[in-house]
Amino acid sequence: MSELTSMRLRISTPWLLLGGWLLLMIVSLLSRSYAPIDETRYVTVAWEMWLRGDYLVPHLNGETYSHKPPLLFWLFNLGWSIFGVNEWWPRLVPPLFGLGSLFLTIHIARRLWPEREVVAQLAPLMLLGSLFWAFYTTATMFDMMMVFFTLLGLSGVIDAWQRGGLRGWLILAVAIGLGVLAKGPVILLLTLPTALLAPWWMGAGRIVSLPRWYLAIFASVLGGAAIALAWAIPAAIAGGEAYADAIFWGQTAKRMVNSFAHRRGFFWYLPYLPILLFPWLLWPTLWRSFKRLPGVMGESGIRFVLSWIVPLYLALSLISGKQVHYLLPLFPAIALLAARLLSEQGSLWRDLWLPGLLLAAAGVVLLILPQLVEGRELPNWSGSIETGWGALLVVVGLALAWFNPDSLAPRMVALMAGSIVMVVVINIAVLGAARPAYDLHSMAERLGELQKQGVAIAHLDEYHGQYHFLGRLEQPLAIFKRRQLRTWVANNPEGWAVVYDDKWPESLEGAEFVRDYHTGGVALYRSDRLLAAWAAER
Repeated sequence: MSELTSMRLRISTPWLLLGGWLLLMIVSLLSRSYAPIDETRYVTVAWEMWLRGDYLVPHLNGETYSHKPPLLFWLFNLGWSIFGVNEWWPRLVPPLFGLGSLFLTIHIARRLWPEREVVAQLAPLMLLGSLFWAFYTTATMFDMMMVFFTLLGLSGVIDAWQRGGLRGWLILAVAIGLGVLAKGPVILLLTLPTALLAPWWMGAGRIVSLPRWYLAIFASVLGGAAIALAWAIPAAIAGGEAYADAIFWGQTAKRMVNSFAHRRGFFWYLPYLPILLFPWLLWPTLWRSFKRLPGVMGESGIRFVLSWIVPLYLALSLISGKQVHYLLPLFPAIALLAARLLSEQGSLWRDLWLPGLLLAAAGVVLLILPQLVEGRELPNWSGSIETGWGALLVVVGLALAWFNPDSLAPRMVALMAGSIVMVVVINIAVLGAARPAYDLHSMAERLGELQKQGVAIAHLDEYHGQYHFLGRLEQPLAIFKRRQLRTWVANNPEGWAVVYDDKWPESLEGAEFVRDYHTGGVALYRSDRLLAAWAAER
């Protein structure tokens, strides 16, 4: 890559990243609401924190909530204290960490390869251009926070290696402490293996006292633990014995060894990797660049990112609880490795045809979707998918396949743009159509009105906080199994009950309020209607 091209890319990359991020955010905000059950649950926990004024122990539906630490909820509340309670601020917080992660990736690339500025410019393009990253960057979840704190901690490790002194270790300690407050001790798995493997990646050119190095790592862990314990100890005392056991044991060792949720086998992640790394795994230039890996294995930067990728992937595979978004902290390392190998790319073939044609094929599938699914049993909202947006994917895909610039950077920008367009189309055409089945505002607002009137409300079976924030509910819902609900209804003839058709085999006819929910429906019954329905059954 010429010096002029590199300079132009250096100037434009931050604006390309910011523009792509803004487009994804705007489309997401306009096309969908909080997705049940995860996003609605997290914003409800923050809402109950706001209502109670209790910033020490999180609560969900009036009960202590031990599944996640409080940092995300604190940040939601911080924004509400400035802007007032609103829906847009919580949806902005995790994506801001995602945006910060792009720029931290640039920083790490410059520290690992100061003589190769192009690596710092290509790596974040690959990140934002990964379909999976682009999709999750707008999610109101914890994972982009963990990516940010992983990058922050590893930047501290690099600083300690290259500059010495305390600053790098203080950065690592802060990253560990805030990472624990964001999602728990998993931050140790995301940062420590790379730091511990320093003798392998430092190389002979850097003389570091290993005993002092490992002592400093230990001190950083203690510093991070002190930050986390400054919350955890008072919270455990205030929350009670069960809450203390949950935050100190249930969400750490128990979850890693024998997860109570998302239990999957060791190889579960493997088949998802081609999808997660779309479109880059379909780009022949990237595959050819990996032939250079054996020749550059002596570089400290290459060894650093490999000591990040391999141990972390193995550790995440060994942990029993697995979700695809748990892999997000791996993506910056993969992008850095790929960008370094691509930085020596010479002559280029016309090689965007494969990802381009696949993108066009996805557009064709969307265009003919009604014919493909004819006669199949699908959710009610599937008939509202705006299939015409498939034409945009076809046009962009064909343009991408035809595009053949001389240099590497425009090709990567084009691939990034193709991924962003695909995510935009998914949001508008598919998630926009699904919105009536996942946007619970109307049901939540009706429940809020009833609570203001002093009406008792019961909820059939498990409740995940879907309604509390959206309806600004201020009292817990009473949770019952079906048999228990019959007793409650008999004792509360003026009450109301929330039921779901997958939990309630009878028709939802006779309900006062019915909404689509996932693939079925959710209904709000008056107690007297339920009593009458049960009497008619007999």
